[in-house]
Amino acid sequence: MHMSVKRRLMVNCSPKVNLAQDLDPVVAFDGRQSAMTAEIQRGVCRALRALGHSVVTELSLANGRRADVVGLSPGGDIWIVEIKSCLLDFQTDGKWTEYRSHCDRLYFAVAPDFPCHVIPNDAGLMLADRYGAHLVRGPVEERLSAARRKAMMLTFARAAALRLQLHLDPGCGFEI
Repeated sequence: MHMSVKRRLMVNCSPKVNLAQDLDPVVAFDGRQSAMTAEIQRGVCRALRALGHSVVTELSLANGRRADVVGLSPGGDIWIVEIKSCLLDFQTDGKWTEYRSHCDRLYFAVAPDFPCHVIPNDAGLMLADRYGAHLVRGPVEERLSAARRKAMMLTFARAAALRLQLHLDPGCGFEI
């Protein structure tokens, strides 16, 4: 049994336990994501970290787009994961094609009940929930040029460092 399920079961049996403290809240990075998107994002980040990747969410790219999740592998591979919370989200958002030139591998992450047949076959697929993600299939790998890889790594590193600084010193005088 998953630990959070055990915790909820114990909470329901104990009148002295504060439910708000014992639940496992999902916090959206900037408040723009739906609850479903935030849950999928957290599961994807957990799965990528389990694979050894460093992860940055909502990363602004050079083309003005913003990637939902970017993973940097120990070997320097860059993965972008585009989250789709429902079929309508997938059907109305075609900007994901602009992410391909900024990563070695492009994945879609969806909830387990998503109609996966609509996801392009050359993209990777993850099924995710708030606790983790399962890699269903890998994508076609398109290696970045050296110049684009360097630019992406600098963007990734700067975003991670600035977010860490903001976390350590919330009053530092800058916003992300």
